[in-house]
Amino acid sequence: MHEDEVDLDVPLVRRLIAGQFPQWAELPLRRLESSGTDNGMFRLGDELVVRLPRRPGAVGDVRHELTWLPELGPRLPVDTPRPAGRGEPGGGFPFPWSVYRWLEGRNPVAGALDEPERLAGDLAEFVAALRLVDAGDGPPNPRGVPLASRDEPTRTALGQLVGRVDTDAMTALWEEALRAPRYPGPPVWAHGDLSPGNVLVRGGRLSGVIDFGLAGVGDPAVDLIVAWNLLPAGARETFRRQVGADDAEWARGRGWALSISLIQLPYYWETNPPLAANSRHVIKEILAERG
Repeated sequence: MHEDEVDLDVPLVRRLIAGQFPQWAELPLRRLESSGTDNGMFRLGDELVVRLPRRPGAVGDVRHELTWLPELGPRLPVDTPRPAGRGEPGGGFPFPWSVYRWLEGRNPVAGALDEPERLAGDLAEFVAALRLVDAGDGPPNPRGVPLASRDEPTRTALGQLVGRVDTDAMTALWEEALRAPRYPGPPVWAHGDLSPGNVLVRGGRLSGVIDFGLAGVGDPAVDLIVAWNLLPAGARETFRRQVGADDAEWARGRGWALSISLIQLPYYWETNPPLAANSRHVIKEILAERG
């Protein structure tokens, strides 16, 4: 998916485990299918998962998650990744990597939710709980910034999508989002990437949230993106009501959902069909919502 990706396979991961965590060397190992873009995932036995950066730009997430997940996880109402080991470069792999405890669940699919209203309530509870964690010395969230910081890459993506989507309508919606009032409050925690691939469900309910590589403090409106990338219209209103988003925050959240999807779509059009499909879904939902 990226020009600077490194090769990941089972023999490489087995060498890494044998060299650095020999107590797990005999456990079964298999690669997991994932729409994730920055990390490769390998199931290790029944209780562990190995997570390795695909490219240099994802390396910082290893230390970030190992630092902050132990602080955030116990304060949240659903399971989050629990670190079990930190791996170092070696064995033909140039980056640090991680071992986590396995979390049960599956990624939901937009348009095919078993209990969307209940899931909306669960997601709102997660977002609200994360916002209540003491921001203290929390790191800045790269998506906790004003929407105007996304203007250049969003317009570049719009130029790349001419003839593929209704770019006139998308441009009008983006410019509407840019007019939303800026966040007036103090920095608070946000996950930063609440997409279907980072959400786990069991029995129709939210069971876990993964990939905290962007988690940090700032404007929390970015966590509203799940309203468009996963929830249908009716459940979207349930989510909004329970989060307590006013008109300005809702507009910023919609703007984030639009910007993320527009930027992802041309980049992953061929290389990551599930992610591209979800980006098209977001665009469709926002167009329908705005009439």
